Amino acid sequence: MRECTQFYINGRWVDPVQPRTAQVINPATEAPSGRISLGSQADVDAAVAAAKAAFPVWSATSVAERLELLKALVAEYERRAGDLGAAITEEMGAASGLANTFHVHLGMGHLTTAIEILEKYQFEELRGQTMIRKEPIGVCGLITPWNWPMNQTCVKAFPALAVGCTMVLKPPQLAPYSAQILAEMIDAVGFPAGVFNMVQGKGSEIGSALSTHPDVDLVSFTGSEEVGIQIAKDAAGTVKRVCQELGGKSAFIVLDDASALDNIAAATGGMMGNCGQTCSAGSRLLVPEHLLEQAKGVMRSAAEAVTVGDPTTDVAMGPVVSKSQFDIIQRYINDAIDDGAELVAGGPGRPDGLEIGYYVKPTVFITDNQMPIAREEVFGPVLCVIPYKDIDHAVEIANDSDFGLAGYVNGEDVEACRAVARRIRSGWISINGGFDFHAPFGGYKKSGNGREWGEWGFEEYLEVKAMLGYEAS
Repeated sequence: MRECTQFYINGRWVDPVQPRTAQVINPATEAPSGRISLGSQADVDAAVAAAKAAFPVWSATSVAERLELLKALVAEYERRAGDLGAAITEEMGAASGLANTFHVHLGMGHLTTAIEILEKYQFEELRGQTMIRKEPIGVCGLITPWNWPMNQTCVKAFPALAVGCTMVLKPPQLAPYSAQILAEMIDAVGFPAGVFNMVQGKGSEIGSALSTHPDVDLVSFTGSEEVGIQIAKDAAGTVKRVCQELGGKSAFIVLDDASALDNIAAATGGMMGNCGQTCSAGSRLLVPEHLLEQAKGVMRSAAEAVTVGDPTTDVAMGPVVSKSQFDIIQRYINDAIDDGAELVAGGPGRPDGLEIGYYVKPTVFITDNQMPIAREEVFGPVLCVIPYKDIDHAVEIANDSDFGLAGYVNGEDVEACRAVARRIRSGWISINGGFDFHAPFGGYKKSGNGREWGEWGFEEYLEVKAMLGYEAS
């Protein structure tokens, strides 16, 4: 049993002001795996005060000083990588093979990327007689989700640290262990007291306290559209910057060529990764209409090939994160059947032989783009397949969404893929599996505002100052 009952504030592990705890449930066993303390406004006040006091000195440190600490953190991250992988499997059910590779590697990738950018980043630029200076914004409230706990924490914390901000991290209540380990790593490296602070607890309490706090200069949130709207409302009273990465219902367009069926199979299996609990997942698979009947067999085989079970073993997919999430996904599946969607694979209930744990069958439906399951974010291993007549029709379907976070285009003709990608109204488009830590990540429409990852992630945490007359004429 894990005991995470202290918060990290001002360089020390401290007890909460008001002792309250909550159990953390292992989604594979449905049994408690540990407990955390639930913070209060008083804990947030203490953490923000520490961050505010530390900001003048930390923001004035040299690039070399910050690089030294971030590079030391690389070694500590490598040392604790196994602990992080085990924690992620236990807290949110990610299959061990995925947790110890992509989950952990994403966090490291954001750390090394922050170092690479900081080594070359220009915080000052002379334009004519005016000096444009970029300065750290101040105290940042970081509110992170449970689905990719290291990715979403590290993509916020490391750029903020790199540019000279101080922060208070609010980890997800459902998946708190990996953030606890990250705080231990930062403490071990020796970042100055108050630069990084962490308060565990309920999003409705800690998130609200950070969003409304007059001494928090920025809130960065990743999560649901509903909560993002509330955070924006809460933050409006203090006119702080709000950066949000919200939901997605991303289209995966498979072009009509000789590789189409292979790409359809790959897209089907890929959707099931991390149990479909990925905001950028290609959850709407757009396939050429004349290939639909052939595609059904391909998709059924791909979905049935996804092994589901105990995430500590060699399986592709573990459970979803919680009973609440399991129930939501089951409701979507049953409603889709009632709405007339054609079930190709999977369906309601747990996979055979799995009676305990929040396991969901890898599920594939043939739908139209107006069904609720094709328009709303299910956040589970449920793929909606929509046939298209031609490329114009495919683009029309892709853009007919309230969301615009990501998109995918696969095909043999790269120029044709590029042409389609240009027309998709989403912030992040992957062509034939392209991936880049330095590329900006964020969404159009209700998928949020602002951009994370790479140099754009630095910009989130910087203010721009113009010093006119800096250079004499």
